[in-house]
Amino acid sequence: MRNRRAFLAAMTGVASLSLSLSACGETSSSGDKTKGGTIGIAMPTQASERWLTDGKSVVKDLKGYGYQTQLVYGQDNPKTQVSQIQALIKQGVDALIIAAIDNKSLNGVLEEAAAAKIPVISYDRLILGTANVDYYVSFDNEQVGRLQALYIIDKLGLEDGKGPFNIELFAGSPDDNNTQYFFEGAMHLLQPYLDNKQLIVQSGETALKDVTTLRWDGPTARKRMNEVLADSYGSKKVDAVLSPYDGISIGVLNALKADGYGSNSKPLPVITGQDAELASIKSIIAGEQSQTVYKDVRQLASAAADMANDILTGKTPKVNNRLGYKNGVKAVSAYLLQPTSVDKSNYNYVLVAGGYYTAAELK
Repeated sequence: MRNRRAFLAAMTGVASLSLSLSACGETSSSGDKTKGGTIGIAMPTQASERWLTDGKSVVKDLKGYGYQTQLVYGQDNPKTQVSQIQALIKQGVDALIIAAIDNKSLNGVLEEAAAAKIPVISYDRLILGTANVDYYVSFDNEQVGRLQALYIIDKLGLEDGKGPFNIELFAGSPDDNNTQYFFEGAMHLLQPYLDNKQLIVQSGETALKDVTTLRWDGPTARKRMNEVLADSYGSKKVDAVLSPYDGISIGVLNALKADGYGSNSKPLPVITGQDAELASIKSIIAGEQSQTVYKDVRQLASAAADMANDILTGKTPKVNNRLGYKNGVKAVSAYLLQPTSVDKSNYNYVLVAGGYYTAAELK
């Protein structure tokens, strides 16, 4: 499979096929028509700043290799994404890069991709339950959770024996495979403090199934936080919130501020996050959200583009984890990047000096 389209690299005059735009998607064509072919890119949603950056970055990097691209967004609707991928297959794309909305909904359409001998790269979210995914490119997802937990442990002084403190736990979407990795990475470090009662979850909601947030939705997180505050806190206060994603963090913050948090008498808790979204970085600078985990999606996009180019030119893609990511059918060879913890002390060095944001954007 990996060599079946190597001849495309030498082709000239490859015609760009235009993909009909679905009601919920977006199409982007780019690249030098004299080179390697067309690559379909299926992203989850345009509602998140993060995925807009991913899409643009993947297109840019593939263009640098001379490929045409077809970029679509499924707007968090699994059926829409399946239809979009089917359309890409019918248009004859040479490879697919897919960030799944529902990681178990793509089995049928990926059988179609396999029948058409189209290689598939699972982007950031591992596609489950199918043999028809060739590679996976992402960040070290358990490390994301560990960085969030370490931040809470440090800020509360848990290693020094301080406590008890009240903490509430949030997790990502139940249909995203990354959710489990983030949560398990964090809980591996937090569980000892729950066991010895330095950390107390007043809501009692500690199992992953009880703390997920469908589609990583901020308003959904706000609603749950409102309910937790009303049902479990009263005169007690929240000292920390494990939040796996910035959009969820903002939702949690809105609920806390509506409950009177953010004053000298009732300070905001330690609140983690992920993705270094602009609203959350501004919140961190303002002293509200405490931390986020920065994943430079420009690097992720570059790794995906490198991988696609290697496949289509008959090379063996670079991987650094062959056995750790099992999708229920097979272990998917993966290339993992490392995330970085960001707070008020280092955002300028990491994000501004690193060229991710300008100083003007953060004002």
